[in-house]
Parts: sequence; structure tokens; C-alpha cells
Amino acid sequence: MINKAKGTYDVLPTESHKWASLEEKAREILTLFGYKEIRTPIFEYSEVFHRVNEQSDMVTKETYDFFDKGERQLTLRPEGTAGVIRSFVEHKLYVENSLNKLFYIGPNFRYERPQKGRFRQFMQFGVEAIGSNDPALDAEVIGLAYFFIKKLGLKGVKVRINSLGDNASRLMFKQALASHFAPHVDTLC
Repeated sequence: MINKAKGTYDVLPTESHKWASLEEKAREILTLFGYKEIRTPIFEYSEVFHRVNEQSDMVTKETYDFFDKGERQLTLRPEGTAGVIRSFVEHKLYVENSLNKLFYIGPNFRYERPQKGRFRQFMQFGVEAIGSNDPALDAEVIGLAYFFIKKLGLKGVKVRINSLGDNASRLMFKQALASHFAPHVDTLC
């Protein structure tokens, strides 16, 4: 008998309606907030992911990379943002609107050690608001996530927001942190 690959799961008929309901609620809320769905390929040329995050563990250790029969290097989608940005640029979506509010729902793949709640294939939904640096959009995305969680009926949810501030504040924080740990550098792992 052949079993499912390590780090994957089957969504059986007794559970699939829950997934469908979750996705339907997400689409309903995101549409209400003015986001439009975009669907990108499940695999892309590797440069889509590797150019953006060359030094991250996700790219150096966790992507499923392979060569097709034409010797082109491809990567199974490890996250949604890079493919959305590639599609946004390739199809010149910026010409139609100065602000593009997009969302995506779909499977992603990362080669990491499977553990409770972490799989090599997983579903992700996300949003991208492209074309404005207005902080109100950040607030909108936070509100949208909170609204979605409440719509699911989850109780006791708290949103905690942290910030390291502007560039000057971040520099001061970095210096203070380095000063604090400098005397203990030999004992740190």
C-alpha cells in the first residue's frame, strides 16, 4: 500500500465542507473590503522566489526546487506574495488602478520538518495592497484579519501590535540591544 507523502494530509469528505466554508467566508469578507482574487501558478520559475529572499531560510533550505524536461529551474510555491507581485508586474495591473487590493487562497509547499500544525503542504490565504504606502491600509489589513477571526466565531481573540518605530528608533533599539547582550556574548547560543 502507498501512503501519503510525509508532511502532507488528506482532506476527507467529512472535513472538506469545513475548508470550503472557511474559504467562502474569506472570499466574502475580502470582497467586502474591496479585494479582488488573483490566482497564480502553483510553481514558478525559481527566480521569482530566489531573487526576492536570497538569504532567507525559506529559500536556501525549504523550497521544493526542480528542473523540468527543458532544464528550466522551477520552484513549488512556498508563499503567495512573490507570485502575486510577479503577476502584477507581468500583466501591468498598475496601469488599470493606482491602488490594487488583491487576495489569494491556495496551497503552498515548504520542505521543513513536519510537526504538529506544520506541514510540507499547507493552505494560505493572504492579501496584498499594492500602490500606496498609506498606513491606513495596514490598519485595514489588521482590521480585516480581526473581522475574519470574529466571523469564524473564535472567542477571546486579542490583537497586539508592536512596532520598532522609524529608522532612527530602530537604530537606537538595535544599539541598546547590542549593548545589553555584549557582556554575555560568550554564554549565548
